[in-house]
Amino acid sequence: MINYKDLGLVNTREMFKKAVDGGYAIPAFNFNNMEQLQAIIMAAAETKSPVILQVSKGARQYANQTLLRYMAEGAVEYAKELGWENPQIVLHLDHGDSFETCKSCIDMGFSSVMIDGSHLPYEENVALTKRVVEYAHQFDVTVEGELGVLAGVEDEVSAAESHYTKPEEVVDFVTKTGCDSLAISIGTSHGAFKFTPEQCTLDPETGRLLPPPLAFDVLAAIEQQLPGFPIVLHGSSSVPQDEVDTINKYGGALKAAVGIPEEQLRKASKSAVCKINIDSDSRLAMTAAVREVFANKPAEFDPRKYLGPARDNMKKLYIHKIKEVLGSDNKA
Repeated sequence: MINYKDLGLVNTREMFKKAVDGGYAIPAFNFNNMEQLQAIIMAAAETKSPVILQVSKGARQYANQTLLRYMAEGAVEYAKELGWENPQIVLHLDHGDSFETCKSCIDMGFSSVMIDGSHLPYEENVALTKRVVEYAHQFDVTVEGELGVLAGVEDEVSAAESHYTKPEEVVDFVTKTGCDSLAISIGTSHGAFKFTPEQCTLDPETGRLLPPPLAFDVLAAIEQQLPGFPIVLHGSSSVPQDEVDTINKYGGALKAAVGIPEEQLRKASKSAVCKINIDSDSRLAMTAAVREVFANKPAEFDPRKYLGPARDNMKKLYIHKIKEVLGSDNKA
């Protein structure tokens, strides 16, 4: 059993309380490799933003859970090297799909876990989430539950269509499970292709597809039921069109990639939404930079010469999200 506190990590409890009270959201950035992690920590240290390092089940399989544990511990020390005296860093399991997966992460030093029982019948979701909470809270690990279903595909998480969270269920769910935060569905979606062209409208000025707006009425109803309770938005990448354009320019094939407009995420950040998950945007920034190097320097084969620019591009993206969208800079 490895205690996350010995690694210098924190859980989300105090972090979320400050975010709800302060009207901003904590960035939850997924990572799979060293360059992504470096970019996240450099951005958070430079902006003095609390940050959540998210690891999906797929990332654990790709990177190895033992390496991830040491990478997180190294991230804390790296942040201190960069001048961040008291790093506020969470290591979080994204979309845990079973009690066993959550327990394994808790035992390996994660400070926060998500148990996603949203695909289960309601009472089974409650029972599974409660079981994870009871185990996690023994070690002061915080737990995120989920009500409602997000559409889209990301790693092993896949759903053909979304179902909004029912506001009338949230109090019962939170009371029965004891979860520390709640992921809801109000129209965000996983992946870079969040919406079909049929769901979107065409901007006559730019010719780009505009996604349907988020259901802020559902969010308001949930806030009314759970005043001050930490709410989480998954699938909140904005799919920056400049990165998509770069990828397509240098041989990519990302047609009709559409994300959540940043002004909507900005609005959500000022509510009880205190954690916003971003994964696809990082992948796009990384891929765009790598493709550009390969296209302009076809003889290049040193990984540092294409992963370095990719890291820089991701850092730039993370700083933009922290300062211009989530408002979490100078909060740690």
